[in-house]
Amino acid sequence: MDSEELLSCRILAIDDEEANVRLLANLLEREGYRDVHCLTEPTKALETYIALAPDLVLLDLMMPEVDGFQLLEAFSRHDCEDEFRPVLVLTADTTIQARRRALALGAKDFVSKPFDVIEVGLRISNLLETRMLYEKLRAA
Repeated sequence: MDSEELLSCRILAIDDEEANVRLLANLLEREGYRDVHCLTEPTKALETYIALAPDLVLLDLMMPEVDGFQLLEAFSRHDCEDEFRPVLVLTADTTIQARRRALALGAKDFVSKPFDVIEVGLRISNLLETRMLYEKLRAA
């Protein structure tokens, strides 16, 4: 997989906590990602998701007004049936119910906060690589 292609992928991070968004932005910047968008207002998440068409979404579950579960449902309603747009859930909710519900609603991976930045970086890279390979197969 071409690392330049991987690093040019569009990533959307959604978390209502400014500190968490800054942490993710710094992590992604250090890894070399160049098209990173951060959002702290979950009520604007679907609109931003549609406008950006991100290659990967990093999503918190516990947010006011619109939570991550509602966003997962909204994202899946918007996407085409044959589309693969991975969502990596990053949350402090470590319950098995939250994990199962997020995965059932379409999340492709789940990491509990506080998280190891190296592990999250690797998971991001793996999900983006999978998306890119999927897109190449779909175009063939």
